[in-house]
Amino acid sequence: MNILVLNGSPRANGNTASMVNAFAKGAQQSGHRVEVVSVCQKKIAGCLACEYCHTKGDGRCIQQDDMQQVYPLLQEAEMIVLASPIYYHSFTGQLQCAINRIYALDKPKNLKKAALIMSSGSNHVYCGAIYEYQNSFLNYLKLEDMGIFSAFDKENKSEA
Repeated sequence: MNILVLNGSPRANGNTASMVNAFAKGAQQSGHRVEVVSVCQKKIAGCLACEYCHTKGDGRCIQQDDMQQVYPLLQEAEMIVLASPIYYHSFTGQLQCAINRIYALDKPKNLKKAALIMSSGSNHVYCGAIYEYQNSFLNYLKLEDMGIFSAFDKENKSEA
């Protein structure tokens, strides 16, 4: 299976990155192909809601930024994993921009499954991200939920 991980953490050595690395290693050992994209290292603007992609653009976004590198990976992926530290009950802004820009493709052709990886220094901030994942992301793309994984402990107060 081709798996695309969108890592929304700005910290290369933080807890979210550790969880993503562990997931990728396990998936690769099970014979899956895994591509990890650190969306915080990319220049991805938010969706303009201009509808160019669904009118004149034929599935192409009018914005020419680093999301152009992600679109082909999305088209080939059979599973997507959203990974993010959770601040103020939601994904990082960088991951949210990438999620919103998937709209240009309507529904990526091979994508069937999804999972969510989250980390936080607080155990009481996951509800908003889980709600968005389950009630917006999965429903819109009609994806099968393969699980929600979270990490919290007293040593995870900061990913720094």
